[in-house]
Amino acid sequence: QVQLMESGGGSVQAGGSLRLSCRASGESYRRNCVGWFRQAPGKEREGVAAIIIGAGRTYYADPVKGRFTISQDNAKNTVYLQMNSLKPDDTAMYYCAADRECFGLGAAFKYRGQGTQVTVSS
Repeated sequence: QVQLMESGGGSVQAGGSLRLSCRASGESYRRNCVGWFRQAPGKEREGVAAIIIGAGRTYYADPVKGRFTISQDNAKNTVYLQMNSLKPDDTAMYYCAADRECFGLGAAFKYRGQGTQVTVSS
């Protein structure tokens, strides 16, 4: 099994920055791909970014390209999502997710964390 623990959410004004962290544990072959998705009230789930662990290849959704950066620290089994130039539209619950492969940002990852709230005010 895989366990994922997010941290780093909070409230920020538009234009500000936040960094989310996702610490993973469990069998490594089950979490070769780690990503973030978000869901706002009344909206569909949206894949945000993903990274292939080790190789470091990254994927981003169009709305966050150039503003968000996903990275990894393998020594800490942690994946980060640096979010800059935040907009009110980024307000959502952000979830860390993992799967054995990256099947695409629209795919449903097999494992996910409890989520961390990000609120951006105008």
